Amino acid sequence: MITNKHYRKMADLMELQDQLIQFRRALHRFPELAMQEYKTTEKIKNWLSQAGISVLEIPDLTVGVVAEVRGRLPGPTIILRADIDALPVQECSGVEFSSEVPGVMHACGHDFHTSVMIGAAMLLQEKKETLHGCVRFLFQPAEESASGAMWVTQRGVLNGVAAIFGCHNRPDLPVGTIGVKDGGLMASVDRFVIDIYGTGGHAGMPQNCVDPIVAGSQIVTALQTIVSRNLSPLDSAVVSVTRFTSGNTWNVIPGQAQLEGTIRTLDETVRKLILKRMQEIAEGTARANGVRAEISWSDNWPMVCNDPQFTEVISRSAKEEQLDVVAAKPNLGGEDFGYYQSLIPGYFVWVGTDGKAEWHHPEFTVNEQALPVGARFFARLAENILSQLASK
Repeated sequence: MITNKHYRKMADLMELQDQLIQFRRALHRFPELAMQEYKTTEKIKNWLSQAGISVLEIPDLTVGVVAEVRGRLPGPTIILRADIDALPVQECSGVEFSSEVPGVMHACGHDFHTSVMIGAAMLLQEKKETLHGCVRFLFQPAEESASGAMWVTQRGVLNGVAAIFGCHNRPDLPVGTIGVKDGGLMASVDRFVIDIYGTGGHAGMPQNCVDPIVAGSQIVTALQTIVSRNLSPLDSAVVSVTRFTSGNTWNVIPGQAQLEGTIRTLDETVRKLILKRMQEIAEGTARANGVRAEISWSDNWPMVCNDPQFTEVISRSAKEEQLDVVAAKPNLGGEDFGYYQSLIPGYFVWVGTDGKAEWHHPEFTVNEQALPVGARFFARLAENILSQLASK
């Protein structure tokens, strides 16, 4: 039998869904790139303040938002994190609330993540009398540029925090699904640059030149053998050359070439082997062609690696909200959430959104019915995590 209480609960959920849809669409219409999220920041602050949620003033935090729901009962502080930046993509989704900013789009669903966490904050605000400890909400800028997590951490956002939790939408999972996996979920990310130095000259007299384009082409091909011949078929890794630059006209052999690309792995031992083999291949192939190669790497972007101490409470929280728990499939995309996990315990989950296109695609969309699902899940999770940590 459906009681008045049940009707009230369903009405509350519909009201929450409508509100979160409004938030998400407002963000979607006016996306902002990494470290330019000024209007996004103001919108989030206003929505949280209107809900009575405390917004913290963090020195030198020019974009991004930190807010707190502080419970009446003693306990630890945890973070629920969302990313807020968009991508330099021209939207082709056809939705009526498409981006009004030319060449910029929320093509990875960060507007969805942000709205979910605002919803979780609103739900927890209603329960703070029974909350053990504090839930800090971090709306992080610049995830897409792999700089935001480090940037906010340098401003003290993790100070006094026991654990951190976050999510990413998954278009290939149905609404009402939470994907859970211990250990590696998203790849470590390295960016590499290979500079090749030869001797330029007349294109009709190649015998008087040392061609860096020929050497660079052989290096590109040889690098593909690392995954196929140096790693086990059971290992997950990608070595991709994504840019090859050399020369500026049709009749001159240039003196230099440059390759750039990325390495993705789910295992640190595999990562180190790839770096070693890349060095050997680049330098050896260069010597064989009479050119010189120098390879450099940017700072490593750590793997998203989930702490198994939280698996049971995450699965239980999902089931308490009548959601389906499935084994999350690892992904070789990168996420700077891994930077937080290198400093404090944390867990990252998939939230099913039943979309028609993959991340970063110009037709990317989410099913907005997943908004209250994510909000309810994270509110429940925060309650359960705080209770578990407070009891230790």
